[in-house]
Amino acid sequence: MDHPRYPRPLGLAPLAYGGDYNPEQWPEEVWAEDVRLMGEAGVTMVSVGIFSWALLEPERGSYEFGWLDRLLDLLHAHGIRADLATPTVVPPAWFYRDHPEALPVTREGHRHSFGSRGAICHSSPAYQHAAAAITEQLARRYGSHPAVALWHVHNEYGVPVSDCYCDESAAHFRRWLGERYGTLKELNSAWGTAFWGQRYTRWDDVRPPRLTPTAGNPAQQLDYARFTNDAILANFKRERDLLHRLAPGIPVTTNFMTALSQCQSLDYWAWGREVDLVANDHYLVAEDPRSHLNLAMAADLTRSVAGGRPWLLLEHSTGAVNWQPRNLAKRPGELARNSLAHVARGSEGAMFFQWRASRYGAEKFHSAMLPHAGTSSRIWREVVSLGAELGKLAEIRDSLVRSDAALLWDWESWWAQRLEWRPSVDLDARERADAWYAATWDAHLTVDFAHPEAELGRYPLVVAPALYLMTEAAARNLRQYVENGGTLVVSCFSGIVDEHDTVHPGPHPGALREVLGLAVEEFAPLRAGQEVALAAVDGGPALRADAWTEYVVPDGAEVLYRYADGPAAGQPAVTRHAAGTGHAYYVSARLDAAGLARIVELASADAGLTLPRLPHDLEVVERAAEDGRRYLFAVNHADTDAVLPLAAPGTELLTGTPVPGSVTVPAGGTRVVRY
Repeated sequence: MDHPRYPRPLGLAPLAYGGDYNPEQWPEEVWAEDVRLMGEAGVTMVSVGIFSWALLEPERGSYEFGWLDRLLDLLHAHGIRADLATPTVVPPAWFYRDHPEALPVTREGHRHSFGSRGAICHSSPAYQHAAAAITEQLARRYGSHPAVALWHVHNEYGVPVSDCYCDESAAHFRRWLGERYGTLKELNSAWGTAFWGQRYTRWDDVRPPRLTPTAGNPAQQLDYARFTNDAILANFKRERDLLHRLAPGIPVTTNFMTALSQCQSLDYWAWGREVDLVANDHYLVAEDPRSHLNLAMAADLTRSVAGGRPWLLLEHSTGAVNWQPRNLAKRPGELARNSLAHVARGSEGAMFFQWRASRYGAEKFHSAMLPHAGTSSRIWREVVSLGAELGKLAEIRDSLVRSDAALLWDWESWWAQRLEWRPSVDLDARERADAWYAATWDAHLTVDFAHPEAELGRYPLVVAPALYLMTEAAARNLRQYVENGGTLVVSCFSGIVDEHDTVHPGPHPGALREVLGLAVEEFAPLRAGQEVALAAVDGGPALRADAWTEYVVPDGAEVLYRYADGPAAGQPAVTRHAAGTGHAYYVSARLDAAGLARIVELASADAGLTLPRLPHDLEVVERAAEDGRRYLFAVNHADTDAVLPLAAPGTELLTGTPVPGSVTVPAGGTRVVRY
């Protein structure tokens, strides 16, 4: 599915504002108070029914929809739209009583038990049939209900468990492999089964990568990660297709968790092509002193998965999240600042988990729009204030974020690099992605993410933080990008293996040797805690690195930095290669933040990008509308006021005041200027 524009929630004119609403946890007399308070807070949409399968179908084939009928009618009467879920993330107890085999099995052979959420073997025919049945009932009953604005399939696919190693999954895996490879000969070749005598002669001998005495076959493990993603996606598509057929005209989504800190098992490039509207859940890493970088990165990644189109923040928190080790409360003003930062980067609203705080269950200490402290609380006052602010921003709908550069990211490469027996446990793809993103954020560059095989011509600067796995198609794409005038920056341990985790022929980095103009003769990881210095050839400032170095041999590349000490002392460390009308940088070490900032500065100059001189923690993002209007979001994460120069006079939308040549952004505050 490919939508030229995102289909917004049906009938929702303002930005989406609200949260998960679980009225089944409360007596019905509370519902009237809820919708009254929703009106006070400016709520425009709530997500309902996510965990309600056991209430809607208390026994197989016996349905009780009365309470949901009354709820949707109540919401509609008060002008509140519903994001109606298919409750397939938690099958009822009766289902597992009949089908205990549908509970997932761990790699170690242990079967999970009922009593939490997401305990699903996605290869289970019994689960697939039951999920389709309840979805069909909901579609037929509510497909024309005037409150329903959006279908919300399942909930947070991929967490808390994604893969299953049971016999049903094994049989499904073999069918998947048969479709992918056709013959055992091709499978043996792809998996390199000549190593350690793993050659297969019968399909029945092929099993999931269950627990083995030592490191398992990496190509098998990588394919199982792909298979798991495809099996889960197939279940989403099955429900989506039912909803499209029985309730046409209502967009279908599911809530992604694109932040690399949240979900590691789904390839969201594939998922983004299958939803009508990309939606995301995001929860701050509370103990990170710069958690706003993780937020911005997740928002940029979500927007990129949406193809640059607007998307929707379907869940985040008003305050503490109960599942982190320490439930740090958000500081005053942080609730609005987080929400508006998501909107700045493309979201068409801000939704929360959840509306009313639960009194029981595993998430009773999770924050909510209406907390246990009630309407006398700071959180409630901030919720009401944010609702009013979002009401003033409705005109930004359909405007698009303007980006400066792109970061390359491939979930399959991440899966491959995380497998056992890589050269250093200290070199992690996610850590490098976080670090390079922080460097671009601190340089005040707005970035998109892109798959390494995607069209890159519109970006003057492209950074590859971690591409251990790279296909020949991706290599050709990057070479063409540089030859056509692009500036490419490649970080260490990239271009090493192909899609089967097989090392590219010849010296490293096989897929990138030509465009980088060099070879890597040997990896030279560092000891734990060891650091090295990099000296600039032109006498510029020295750089620092840890964890990783390499023996680099230039083959046309210009040397910018050499190792001043460490195992590769005297050898090239950072290079720059001219290819066609562009340039490709290679960074062979794990640089610290200052080092990454220096490389971003150098590469940006080559790319013709002028880095703005702005206060360090002032986040500035621009959205542009088709009619020429531009919206400049300025989010101040610092403890002091910041002054932002403007390219033209405008109007600050949150306060309604005209602004001439600059706008003052208060400490911890946000300003949105239309000009």
